[in-house]
Amino acid sequence: MADAEPVVKEVLIEATPEEIFPYLTRGDLYVLWMGLTAELDPTVGGLYRVDPNGSDVIRGEYLEITPPNRVVFTFGFEGPGQAVPAGSTTVEIDLIPRGSRTLLRLVHRGSPPERRERHREGWTHYLGRLQIVLAGGDPGKDPFAEASARHT
Repeated sequence: MADAEPVVKEVLIEATPEEIFPYLTRGDLYVLWMGLTAELDPTVGGLYRVDPNGSDVIRGEYLEITPPNRVVFTFGFEGPGQAVPAGSTTVEIDLIPRGSRTLLRLVHRGSPPERRERHREGWTHYLGRLQIVLAGGDPGKDPFAEASARHT
């Protein structure tokens, strides 16, 4: 049974919602901070599919797109026997203006209790990479993808 308590992450980003929004909806920009590949169709019912590390593929669909302030999609992993099956959880991302900066608030709902900490760690990692990209930096190779490649 899914835990009723969501994973909540907030980060302050040195960019406006208009500058951040494409990094949540365009595959070519998404992979700069998360994933090796991303197939994104940011329309209600459209595909959200990201390969973050070469071995686990995240798949869901977009539930809400409100440019430039809100994106909601389902989330889970492709393949049989997954603890978090494709589309079984929901991720809500709100972009809240704070002067010249933006508070990005991510709420990941429906994670099984045994996966919540992994989701918390993953979103902390990837949102940190997004902050670097939007500040004009290069987050470098993703150590999560590198670790996965070493274990295959």
